[in-house]
Amino acid sequence: MALKRILTVILVSTTFFGCAASHFPDRSGDARYDADTAEVVAELAKPPGNIAVSPDHRVFFTFHPEANPEIKVAELIEGRAVAFPHSDFQQRQKARPFFDTVLSLRVDLQDRLWTLDHGNFGRGKPMLLAFDIQTGEMLHRYDFPSDIAGFGSFLNDFQVTAAGDVIFIADTGAPVPVIGGSPAIIVYDVNKKTARRVLVGHASVKASSHAVRVEGEKLSIMGIPIRIALDSIALDREGRWLYYGALNGENLYRVLAEDLLDPDLGDAELGARIEKYAKKTMSDGITIDLEGNIYLSDMEHSAIHMITPGRQLHTLLKDPRFRWPDGFSFGPDGWLYFTCSDLMNVIGKSRRHVAANAPYPIFRFKPGYEGIPGH
Repeated sequence: MALKRILTVILVSTTFFGCAASHFPDRSGDARYDADTAEVVAELAKPPGNIAVSPDHRVFFTFHPEANPEIKVAELIEGRAVAFPHSDFQQRQKARPFFDTVLSLRVDLQDRLWTLDHGNFGRGKPMLLAFDIQTGEMLHRYDFPSDIAGFGSFLNDFQVTAAGDVIFIADTGAPVPVIGGSPAIIVYDVNKKTARRVLVGHASVKASSHAVRVEGEKLSIMGIPIRIALDSIALDREGRWLYYGALNGENLYRVLAEDLLDPDLGDAELGARIEKYAKKTMSDGITIDLEGNIYLSDMEHSAIHMITPGRQLHTLLKDPRFRWPDGFSFGPDGWLYFTCSDLMNVIGKSRRHVAANAPYPIFRFKPGYEGIPGH
């Protein structure tokens, strides 16, 4: 395995050397819906990362950067992945912005497609860009300074407020010896173009001691189990509560958005206002509908779960075809889209291995509740 690939895997984990990895509690149950109710939207040659569906049914998604894709950000047009905003943006450019390692993207209520580039885990230039989805014109750019997203950072997923003026970002980080980095929530003010790191290293954003297991196998590199910190993040319809948790964390937490926006609150005071909301499964992507139901993608059990406003967890779908269910987006007409990134066949694997496990699907189903398209 190439040194760069080993470093990449370490950077996406929060590994504690010398600790035995425990099993994650099995909270999955019998699926409420038959797996065949999930429709295949696309079958791709490389694994998708995250997805954003616009109110007019346009499907945007990233190809997962771990697979070294030629196209980083794409729109699904007649079953084909077409580079967005155009092919030149997918290539390294001099003196112009370009996509490098984009994982997450969102369509906001202003018809802008936001893309978050983690800059090869802070070794390059982490960047936030926004585009007019009708014209492809770049409308906003922010280059994260090293004190906000430096070496060892992992700008993973994010949420945009309804007004489009604040973005909450999950920095998964890599708090391991030598590498540096630490999980945190980043609060970005769109109008002021300023960013703050909050809850740095707080218990609610850290990984647990449980190893990541997929298809019964513990994921590890050179015998070191992978543990992934803050990843899942969702904002409710009113923009009041931000829900979040570590990928292999047992708990889903929430905090008031207004508290995150208060620069006078120190991490200790802010931390005291965090609520442990509910027990959860392993979760990569999460989203929330208009009724306050929270959806979790569970790679360990190839499942989609829902936490109700009563804080009860129910399994909605479960099927071996859902190979590492990852990002979510609601679309119009009550559809909930989700990608399958199949990362157990991508991280640290050769191009030949990735190609041999194609196609990589995008699914959609109707959970019975509406959500905000693009979120």
